[in-house]
Amino acid sequence: MKMIIAVVQDQDSNRLLKALVENNFRATKLASTGGFLKSGNTTFLIGTEDVRVDRVLQIIKDNCSSREQLVAPVSPMGGNADSYVPYPVEVEVGGATVFVLPIEQYLHF
Repeated sequence: MKMIIAVVQDQDSNRLLKALVENNFRATKLASTGGFLKSGNTTFLIGTEDVRVDRVLQIIKDNCSSREQLVAPVSPMGGNADSYVPYPVEVEVGGATVFVLPIEQYLHF
């Protein structure tokens, strides 16, 4: 058995959850916040048999796309803010960060 932890951007989360349920996977959905852009993420916890891991990974890949987004840089702390001009910077967001972990024991009460 495996535990799949998938961190996805909020705008992909509902589509991913719907696809998981349609394919008979159950998931726990947790609200989370990214450290770099400080934007909303969703973390999914998905337990599944070893033989179904590849199917879950394909569903995540199909429903969580990366895209370009303009973000305003944070002003420097303690520096000279007079010369700081906050031009938006284009960064890649979205996609999914996925961890697959072995599960030693599964209990359901």
